[in-house]
Amino acid sequence: MPAQSLPRVIAIDGPAASGKSSVARELARRLNFVYVNSGAMYRAVTWSVLERAIDPADKSAIAKFISGSRLDGKFVDGEFHLLIDDVDLNQHLHEDRVNAEVSRVSTVPEVRKLLVQRMQDYATKHDSVIEGRDIGSVVFPDTPYKFYIDASPAVRAQRRAAQGHRDEIAQRDQADSSRAASPLVVAKDAEVIDSSDLTVSQVVDEIAGRLRAKNLLI
Repeated sequence: MPAQSLPRVIAIDGPAASGKSSVARELARRLNFVYVNSGAMYRAVTWSVLERAIDPADKSAIAKFISGSRLDGKFVDGEFHLLIDDVDLNQHLHEDRVNAEVSRVSTVPEVRKLLVQRMQDYATKHDSVIEGRDIGSVVFPDTPYKFYIDASPAVRAQRRAAQGHRDEIAQRDQADSSRAASPLVVAKDAEVIDSSDLTVSQVVDEIAGRLRAKNLLI
């Protein structure tokens, strides 16, 4: 298959409440690409772990659970939903208990390996905007389209509160940046955009301009 016909992946990384999800969703809509929120996939696994009364600190039990589960997916209005044992868990992803434990469940190597493989498989079939914390650094290190969306801690805390979520930004940053498995980092060739004083549309406009400079026509 000629290289130019291969599906394209735009990687959008950044810390919690940086605006990356809203930006990635809107960018995908403009491009008519599919949108994949990797964090939602980890949240679906976390909810399933908690629902089965598995201790989030028990990595062996989580690994056994995920290896024995059936993972599939579907696209709803261009957005990927992970199905675990045929159940769409999208409505449960932002429960307080999931917010509290998703960083811990996400450190389980077997969980990361399986979900990374799923994302890579889906990207062979669709032009995709994929967002998370290690998309450009680990999941798709070879994509030429990498962006890291950041914002000041104060702005991020305000956004998180406005979303109705009560998890602590500083604790999330510490957990995500210090974990042994695929920590949150800025990929060496990612383009960093500070969204603190920008609207979602303005950030998407900025990314669009940079994509045009890379000859990705939009």
